[in-house]
Amino acid sequence: MRTGVRAPLIWLRHCGLDDSDIFLASYPRSGNTWTRFLLAEILAAKTATFDNVNRTIPEMGIHVRASLFLPTGGRLIKTHEPYRSEYKRAVYLVRDVRDVALSQYSRERELGLHCMDLDEYLPRFLQGRLSGFGAWQHHLPSWLGSPLASNGHLLLIKFEDMRRDPDSAISRILQFLGYPAEPKLVRKAIENNSVERMRQKENAAQTLPKSSREEGRFVRKGAIAGWREKMTERQLKLVDDYAGEVLVSMGYPLAFPEEVSVGTEPSYAGPYAAR
Repeated sequence: MRTGVRAPLIWLRHCGLDDSDIFLASYPRSGNTWTRFLLAEILAAKTATFDNVNRTIPEMGIHVRASLFLPTGGRLIKTHEPYRSEYKRAVYLVRDVRDVALSQYSRERELGLHCMDLDEYLPRFLQGRLSGFGAWQHHLPSWLGSPLASNGHLLLIKFEDMRRDPDSAISRILQFLGYPAEPKLVRKAIENNSVERMRQKENAAQTLPKSSREEGRFVRKGAIAGWREKMTERQLKLVDDYAGEVLVSMGYPLAFPEEVSVGTEPSYAGPYAAR
């Protein structure tokens, strides 16, 4: 993800796209998988699992296998990439970066992808040094500042709104995709993809890396503002400093609004220094 191989690999994965394709985009751990399961069950009229969802709504790079074609004639394709010119129409899911960071940290740690504590992990995450997707506060503006946002071809959905009222959020997405939002089908899909049901599907998956601990599950609680109980004041101040401007622009509260001057990213020494 962070080597010179990434650029040509990502280029290769984007081959074979069509202007009629629509993208389900997000930064990782922002509700993309849950949304895919809901949409797949509604549009394909069959139960979505971790082992079959890629046949209906594939990830970028395996989109040639898609079995579902939209009214536009294109496919619905998942991507975590920042905006690219190949993307002509998209649904973008956004989630509070603090909950994103906690979810990603726990999942990666329990799978043995790192052994850092959160104090060491968080600054690297906020600097965009842990994956090829960059920093959350750069990823989101790449989409909101794209041509799609100005020509009506971008639908923004907040994860928190979707958790509170999934019926309305999914109905908006369906209408954006060109489908009627039939309340009974939407409600059935939501009931079949509750956190409990999604965890059962995770347990039954044959192709998904698994952790035996709660912290490492792919399907976690889908918490809203869980960061309030799990992050220290020092960690929250760091997030405000790095991502405060974008948090405010999206209507998320800062932890210390009176102390943060948004607009520039800080350079830290000591325990938060880049290593």
